[in-house]
Amino acid sequence: MSEERCIIRPFKLEDKESVVELWKICRLVRPWNNPEKDIERKLSVQSEMFLVLEIHGSIIGSVMAAYDGHRGVINYLAVHPGYQKKGYGKILMTHVEQELLKKGCPKINLLVRSDNLNVKRFYKGLHYEEQDDVKVFGKRLIPD
Repeated sequence: MSEERCIIRPFKLEDKESVVELWKICRLVRPWNNPEKDIERKLSVQSEMFLVLEIHGSIIGSVMAAYDGHRGVINYLAVHPGYQKKGYGKILMTHVEQELLKKGCPKINLLVRSDNLNVKRFYKGLHYEEQDDVKVFGKRLIPD
């Protein structure tokens, strides 16, 4: 990893523009998801689990996490492409795993798009396993 000093801290409202731009650069934004609304929603539920990673005052990473008393979940893990493959994603995940452990979280679930092979390799490198015995179901309750 680079010798650049990084800081992981909770998201602040003034980070919104930088974080949404990061998500767009990392191709996490989809037409059916409004990132601004996702941020607003997250700030109303376990906002302390919405983290950003900074280097020299610039946001280069983010992660949203939650714990419902049964499982933890990870969303919007992003590292700017210019900083990928340098260990920053692992730093973010290790940090958020520790935060979830402090809450008593026994297991983390996360979603990876089936065609995103690089992200699958990343998570496998962190000892996450594909769960072949489950299928994700979804239902939109609020249109974006």
